[in-house]
Amino acid sequence: MHCVNLEKAKMLLQRTDSTCVLCGGNTILTDKRRGVRPLLDLLESGTAVAGFSAADKVVGKAAAFLYCLLGINCLYAPVISQPALAVLQNAGIDAEYDQLVPAIRNRAGDGFCPMESAVWEISDPHEALKAIQDTLKKL
Repeated sequence: MHCVNLEKAKMLLQRTDSTCVLCGGNTILTDKRRGVRPLLDLLESGTAVAGFSAADKVVGKAAAFLYCLLGINCLYAPVISQPALAVLQNAGIDAEYDQLVPAIRNRAGDGFCPMESAVWEISDPHEALKAIQDTLKKL
């Protein structure tokens, strides 16, 4: 199975205060920040994580596009949105999750996550990346 590191990533997500864990070979990357910023930083720094397994507390469509661009093989999320799952499946990325929701809510709980909204109508990962970057500048 090509998701050899998924259980390790999942365990680290559950047992630490990390929000995002990527595992590949002997390399483990963790981040405690919320949202898409950890994934954007990985992309922008050129950190090679293609083929890694990832575990992330909450995965919306924006994060799913970023995981596609990063080239991960599989992902675990306690909460994932239906559009995010579709993006991952279309990219051939295996996804495990505990709760499938129609969309990711914002932190106040009174609407959609701004990142989810920014990419709602987008189907191309590179177009999504631009929308995510533009939305972050406005927040």
